[in-house]
Parts: sequence; structure tokens; C-alpha cells
Amino acid sequence: MRILRLLRSSVSAGKDIDYYSKFSPSPLSMKQFLDFGSENACEKTSFTFLRHELPVRLANIMKEINLLPDNLLRTPSVRLVQGWYMQSLQEILEFKEKNAGNEKVTHDFTDAVIRIRNRHNDVIRTMAQGVVEYKETHGTDPVVSQNVQYFLDRFYMSRISIRMLLNQHTLLFGGNVKVNPAHPKQIGSIDPNCRVSDVIRDAYENARNLCDRYYVNSPQLILEEFKVQPVTVVYVPSHLYHMVFELFKNAMRATMELYGDAMEYPPIHAQVALGTEDLTVKVSDQGGGVPLRKIDRLFTYTYSTAPRPSIDGARAAPLAGYGHGLPISRLYARYFQGDLKLYSLEGYGTDAVIYIRALSTESIERLPVYNKSAWKHYKTIQEADDWCVPSKEPKDMTTFRSF
Repeated sequence: MRILRLLRSSVSAGKDIDYYSKFSPSPLSMKQFLDFGSENACEKTSFTFLRHELPVRLANIMKEINLLPDNLLRTPSVRLVQGWYMQSLQEILEFKEKNAGNEKVTHDFTDAVIRIRNRHNDVIRTMAQGVVEYKETHGTDPVVSQNVQYFLDRFYMSRISIRMLLNQHTLLFGGNVKVNPAHPKQIGSIDPNCRVSDVIRDAYENARNLCDRYYVNSPQLILEEFKVQPVTVVYVPSHLYHMVFELFKNAMRATMELYGDAMEYPPIHAQVALGTEDLTVKVSDQGGGVPLRKIDRLFTYTYSTAPRPSIDGARAAPLAGYGHGLPISRLYARYFQGDLKLYSLEGYGTDAVIYIRALSTESIERLPVYNKSAWKHYKTIQEADDWCVPSKEPKDMTTFRSF
């Protein structure tokens, strides 16, 4: 009987995924998040929107999970992530037909949202572990690597967007305290006047503590703001922190390993500029730079220049890990239509530039959609390059005989 119930549940879940994946997610702008939270914060309205939007976002990405290579899907870590997503979808769908005007229903929904958010806390680390398990067991080939890269960009972007919705609802309507005492001016997770320099200094100090722990020293920070001081923007401080912290970790590690046991280290420069369209943050180091051929690799999930960390959560976080830091930081930048780019001067250092939309009306969610185009991407066989591909080593011309 138990097996029969499981089979029925699986069939029903499959139908729900097929149904909701036919809808496209509804992207929201930073201004819409802000306006709803500050002026029209209504738990009933949020409940009505989320009970449809969350299944749509979950189902769209769950359809793509099933297109991954079978051997990757069989890894324990990926199966665990699939189980979390399936359970979360089913919990949300329990509220599908419930009365939005019932206070107990909306309260129970908020509790469910908190449970789902907590359940998904370790999704990135668990999925990263699954990729490592697959790579170690089966190796990689260009087609699989390309598909995994495409999927993870979309999967993690979907996760960022889902977490944004969960956090906004939880922070606005969860618990008895409606104002976060630590950040009283924030509307949910959004700060209408996010002081960029404060976030940068906070990220630097935490990265510096890590660096001091590993290398017993660390580079100093020189921070400059141009035109407007202090520079403020409507943004999610935790997203900006994540990006800048990652850039500081990389810059510090490169600097410390290049200069070794030197008594002094060149400082890290951070510059902030606000224009009419973009807010730009540049982090510059003198850590030796990266060859041009490696720049693109730094944004791949299967590439890391550091040893893989222990998965023992009790240990201190290392300066580098699964190779997910930079690509996920770029996704945070792109989530609201920004970007993150690297410019390297090999032999000298690297400039990392974060672009953020200056206007909240232009900061609109970038969301993956499951459709025929996405499906084709996983099914396309990589064709031969129509440009000459040079070998890794130049040919030794002395081996060619003249006739």
C-alpha cells in the first residue's frame, strides 16, 4: 500500500509540474517590491500571488533538472535537491484552493514559506557536491560540461529569485515584529537607501579576518567614491555583500600568494561611481593577474584554482572552494539586470567590475523560462568548430622536412 501511495504521489506531482511549467514566471522590478512592501503590504495579496508564482518558478526549473545526464541525476546530492524541490512544491500546492481571507490560512502559509526557505538553505552546496561527485566518478566531456554550465546558471538564478520572494514574504509578515530591529529602514530584504561604501567595508573586514586566519596578514583597503558621497542605491544589501565579499577573497588570496612572506603587501583598491544609468563598483588588486585563456574558466562551475574544501560545516570557511563563488556572484549581479566582469593584466593584477542598475524601475528580475528553446539546448549535439582550433603547444617546425 505504501509503494502504491508513493507511485500515486509521484504521478500527481508530475502532472503538477507539467501544468505549472506551461506558465512563464512573472518578473518583478525593484520598485514593485519596494512599493508593495512600503505602501500596500497586505499578507492576503502576497499569499494570493505566491501560491501561484512559487509553483510556476519551481516547476519551470524542475523540468530542466530532468534533462540533466542520467549519471548526474543519480548522484545522492542531486537526488536530495530534487526531493527538496518536490516537497516544497507539494507544500505550496496544499494552499491552492484555500480561502485567502482566512487569517489562519495565511498564517499557516507564512509558516510553510519559512520551512521551505530553511529547507533550501544548503541547495547550492549540495548541488555543488553533486557536480563534484559526478565529475570524480564519470569525468567530463565538452557537451556535458556545456549543458551543466547552462543548467546551473539557470538553476541558481531561479533559486535566487525564489529566495527573494520567500524572504520578502517572511520578513514582511513572519513573526510578531514587523520592523527588523537590526535594519529598521529596510523593506523586507531591500534597503531603499543602501550605502554602498558601508557594505563594501563590511565585506572587506570579514574577508580580511579570513585572510588573517589563513595567511597571518592581509592587504589594506583604499576605498574611493566619486561625485556623490555617500553613494546610495535601492538594492538588496545581502546580494551586494555576497558579490564584493567574493571579489575581496579572490583579490586577497592572489595578493598573499604572489608576495609570499613579504613584510608589506600592495593594497586593494575599491572605487564606487554613480551615473544616470549604472552604479559601478570596481575592485582592483596587484595579485599577478590571470592569463586571457583562463578568464572564461573562472566563471565555470567545474573549475577552481583551490583545493576542494571539507564539507564539515563545523570548520572555518576557506578562502576558496567548489569553484562556485564567481559564477554565482555574477548571477547576483545579473538578477536585477546588472553584470560582473573581470579585466586582467597578467603580470600585474585584476580589475573586477560590478554593474548595478541605478534606477529601481530598471532593476527587473531576470528569470529562466522552460520552453522549446531551453529544451533544444540540452538536446543539441556540439558540432565541429568552424574556426581553426590551435593545439595547446605550438608546432615544432624543425620536425618538418623540406623537399
